Amino acid sequence: MNEALPDVPEVRVVGLPQLTSGFDLVERLDLPMHLKVHGPLEPMGGEQLAKLSEAINLKGRGGAGFPFHKKLRSVAEAAIKRGVRPVVVVNGSEDEPACRKDTVLINRAPHLILDGALLVAEALGARTLVVGVTRESTQRSMEAALSERGLSNTRRSALKAFVQRNPVRMVTGAAASLIRSIDGGPAIPPGRKVSASQNGVGGAPTLLSNAETFAQLAIAARIGPERYGNTGLYDEPGTVMLTVSGAVARPMVIEVPTGVPLRYVLQLAGAPPVPQGVLTGGYHGKWIDAATVNEAIVSRNSLDAVGGALGAGAIMPITQETCPLGESLRVAQWLADESAGQCGPCYLGLPAAARGMEDILNGGGPAALEALKQVAKAVKRRGACSHPDGSAMFLESTIKAFTDDLAAHVLGNGCGRPVEGVLPLFEGGQLPAGITSGAEPEDNGPSRQKIYVDWTLCRGHGLCADILPEVFELGADGFPTVAQAQVPRYAEAKALRAVRRCPALALRLEEETARDKSPSRNLPVLSQGRGRRALGR
Repeated sequence: MNEALPDVPEVRVVGLPQLTSGFDLVERLDLPMHLKVHGPLEPMGGEQLAKLSEAINLKGRGGAGFPFHKKLRSVAEAAIKRGVRPVVVVNGSEDEPACRKDTVLINRAPHLILDGALLVAEALGARTLVVGVTRESTQRSMEAALSERGLSNTRRSALKAFVQRNPVRMVTGAAASLIRSIDGGPAIPPGRKVSASQNGVGGAPTLLSNAETFAQLAIAARIGPERYGNTGLYDEPGTVMLTVSGAVARPMVIEVPTGVPLRYVLQLAGAPPVPQGVLTGGYHGKWIDAATVNEAIVSRNSLDAVGGALGAGAIMPITQETCPLGESLRVAQWLADESAGQCGPCYLGLPAAARGMEDILNGGGPAALEALKQVAKAVKRRGACSHPDGSAMFLESTIKAFTDDLAAHVLGNGCGRPVEGVLPLFEGGQLPAGITSGAEPEDNGPSRQKIYVDWTLCRGHGLCADILPEVFELGADGFPTVAQAQVPRYAEAKALRAVRRCPALALRLEEETARDKSPSRNLPVLSQGRGRRALGR
């Protein structure tokens, strides 16, 4: 079982460091050390800054990859048209269990991020700067950095700057979630798609970008587009920060120039010589197989061309000895648990997709595979945020990448390999050691309650699926497809309502004790009525 990654894992660099300059000297670059390593930074006008980011082809490093110069110009034009001051937001909410690059930068080089953010704020005439974080360590480091620069959120400040701490949740990192929390609401998507560039914090045009993006801008502003372009590829110059974990000897964050072979990065981390597959881009990313790894280089375009994704910069190989579908099921279950629970494609579709993957592993046959494909297709482009889209992309990539294993499970008795749990997760839906969420712990992850169906009483009324769709789905015969299931914390009240309103009194809730818990979440729970087929045993 792979343990959760620490906030700041080992950091390596290939070639000359840029973002990681000075990491060999100190653990954290305070303001004096930052200036010694990087030197002062002169302010730039808005159009000059836009031309710089366009010249280096700077795109958002949080996963979406939107061109920074277009975002900058859009915010400037909206602010001028409406006659209001824009807002600048740094998104340091890094809530995937396998991503640590932004956390490393905030903990070790916070002033490089602030350099880029302040450069943008001055160019746009912004009077508010917000840094969104989710971890205690990143909050401490960034608040210390603001203090070192004399920045605060007081009424007399020319530039109000503060840190917004949110819970560690997958959906917290969405731009709309962060903006909503800054405005005093919950850190979940608002249920409708809005453009931050037009209507962001407090209704003002808001430039929101990833922490690494601002740090890259600060490097480019210091050395100029020509020197910046001397590193990496011609069409994607500069370096990339990657988090390498999974089946590796040394999980690490690594800064590499674009164009470096992906297999070299994997070798540095101690990955197996011939991995069974590599998950690229994080849990909203895509799998590539062992043969494709030898063709891929570290760049957005290259990974897209071979069927992978740069995404949030997470790279995770798995060995030949593990069941790839079982590994993917663990991720699918986690993605379903991370739903904000407010739109159907997410809080209904993602649990259904995870159950579909589980059904395949439990011998559901071709019908189970077809059902999974239909669910994944149905959730795309229908959610309030990108979480359903990214999760569906991950599931579809799993089906496409591991056809031999899929055939073994769908047409035979399974692949015969165990599930090793090599893909990092926050175990049991909880946070890793040393990371606090900023929210009440009872709001996160699964509860200790289980709901059970008594088949001697159930008459197939279907009311349970209407009240508690997070847990129950009706089969073709009109009866629930599960006999028992753990209830998400946010659905505990609905579970109690389902028990009380069942016409046949066929449901019951029980508090799960420590003795009831299985030692591993790797193996799926078998549905009612199927023979027990051991997965990978």
